[in-house]
This record gives sequence, structure tokens and C-alpha cells, in this order.
Amino acid sequence: MTLEEVVGSNSTDKKMETVSQALEELLVAAQRQDCLTVGVYESAKLMNVDPDSVVLCVLATDEDDEGDIALQIHFTLLQAFCCDNDINILRVSGMRRLAQVLDGDTEAGTGTGTEPRDMHCILVTNPPLQPLQCQALDRIGSFCEESRCRNQWVPCLDLQDR
Repeated sequence: MTLEEVVGSNSTDKKMETVSQALEELLVAAQRQDCLTVGVYESAKLMNVDPDSVVLCVLATDEDDEGDIALQIHFTLLQAFCCDNDINILRVSGMRRLAQVLDGDTEAGTGTGTEPRDMHCILVTNPPLQPLQCQALDRIGSFCEESRCRNQWVPCLDLQDR
């Protein structure tokens, strides 16, 4: 491994950690402002009705979900829709961490009821009266744009448990 590879991978790891933290901050802020739509079907309905309000689409999976063909088809359709409508997309692994961030739960996908909460697709939307403005959204937007410049159309993040 060359020095450039070592230095480059170290800065890439730090950048990914910063983007992961920004995503967590954004999700918490959007949830407080009631600007989150959680669930594949709920997200698809919202994007069909009001795609202009969506500023970020988060597609989340874990290793267990990789073999779920129906989920992968939904993801493909959601990604195509987001690309057609200039909506930033992130693929995220770490469902347990997402549950911790959004629900404060330690079990991935469990909500307040008895049914597991579908966190495979999360949309961040702009509030109707005042647009969502935060540095976290800007950082994620920049990360998505940089990824597209490197021909990685759907950047991937790994959310780590804390």
C-alpha cells in the first residue's frame, strides 16, 4: 500500500464518519419538525403526491435484507424516481443504529406498537411554510454530489452502533 492510499483511505474514513454524523443530526432535526416519512409504501405514496417536497431519500438495509427480492425491486423503483426528480439518495446499512436515532430503541425496526416499524425507506421533506435549513443537509447534499461526480450514483454509508 502506498502512502497516498493510506492517507487517502484515512481521509475517506473521516469523511464517511462526518457524513454519518450529519445524517443522524438531519434525521433527528427532521423528525422534530415532522419532516420525516418512514416506510417504503408511505414514501412511495408521498413521492407520488408531492415529489417536490422531498430533499433526501434514505434506503436502509442490513445483511439480512440483501436476499429480499421484493425490497430490492422497491429500492430500484424508488432510486429511479429519485434520479428522475433530482432527489438525493443514500444507501445506508445499520438498521439498529437507525432505530436508535429515530426511536431510541435498541432493537432494529421496533416501534412503539407490536408491529415492527419499516425503516427501509426514509424521506426527509421540506416543511411547507419554511424550508428545512441545516448544515447537516448541506453536508449530505455535498457528499451526494461528490459521489455522483465519481459515478457513484447512490452513495453508501455504514451507520455504526454507539
